Amino acid sequence: MSTAGVPLPTPTVPPGASVTPAALRRVLRRARDGVALNRDEAAAAMTARGQDLADLCASAARVRDAGLTSADRRGPDGRLAITYSRKVFIPVTHLCRDTCHYCTFAVAPGRLRAEGRGAYLGADEIVELARRGAALGCKEALFTLGDRPEARWPEARRWLEQRGYDSTLSYVRAMAILVLEETGLLPHLNPGVMSWAELARLKPVAPSMGMMLETTSRRLFETRGLAHHGSPDKDPVVRMRTLTDAGRLSIPFTTGLLVGIGETLDERADTLHAIRRVHREFGHVQEVIVQNFRAKDRTVMAMVPDAGFEDFLATVAVARLVFGPDMRIQAPPNLVSDAECLALLGAGVDDWGGVSPLTPDHVNP
Repeated sequence: MSTAGVPLPTPTVPPGASVTPAALRRVLRRARDGVALNRDEAAAAMTARGQDLADLCASAARVRDAGLTSADRRGPDGRLAITYSRKVFIPVTHLCRDTCHYCTFAVAPGRLRAEGRGAYLGADEIVELARRGAALGCKEALFTLGDRPEARWPEARRWLEQRGYDSTLSYVRAMAILVLEETGLLPHLNPGVMSWAELARLKPVAPSMGMMLETTSRRLFETRGLAHHGSPDKDPVVRMRTLTDAGRLSIPFTTGLLVGIGETLDERADTLHAIRRVHREFGHVQEVIVQNFRAKDRTVMAMVPDAGFEDFLATVAVARLVFGPDMRIQAPPNLVSDAECLALLGAGVDDWGGVSPLTPDHVNP
């Protein structure tokens, strides 16, 4: 998609923007006291740099440690435990109807054909992947796929129809049952936006599901040239409806936000608080992922700078302070260096998410 005439935004927001030193000191004092930050305080705290950022991270780590201690989450050596899920990634289909400007997961049918790949993984391929994962000690099968590819691609509709499925979600449901029955791996489903009825139909075949909220910014969705323009499933209202419906159905759910795709600090803080509001009502969010933007080749945003690490670190710490001690806060370890992983632990992270001994992270390789 052409972005002529529309400058892509720099993800990292300049530190200190519109926040006075006195205001930041007040927010940091509240963070030291373990107070859950409101929306405005969260946005202000994200501007912390230098010693202020170190203080913010220390406050977040104390809140995290209080939660782990209260839950008695300790390893065999008695230390507080940082968790991960040993899983196998199952990329059901790389086809997608959306055109997110940072995505390398979605692939057009022509490229799949050129690479000798089918529109979808077949049942035998999915079970074989799951079996190999189970043999390596995996407990979970993460189903990853594009949103409703049959709504855009005739090749997807044809593939499904030839095998007796009326939709991608119907195929995912059948494959979740097959993987559970054949391998014992627990399906975790990430099919994107779903209606209440679709969520209800998938609930019996998966102990958990997920969908990144990513951002509540309508600006990024409505403005030509920005990250989510032209992607119908990235409408924040639609994504919030899925997150809310999952709560009404009591589905354990993973969600989170992307850092550095052109959002403002206020928009970022609003995203965290939108997740907190729906979780307070239904109690179904099992973890919040804070994911940093990394520019990838062959995408519209290939030349956009990566999210600055201090910006990312401050957002992770703020997420911990917004959600408090009982929420699992996750950051993807494969998108940062080993040293940065240690810094994230110091900012309140307590979970690394899915780690596979077999398959790459197909969404963020």
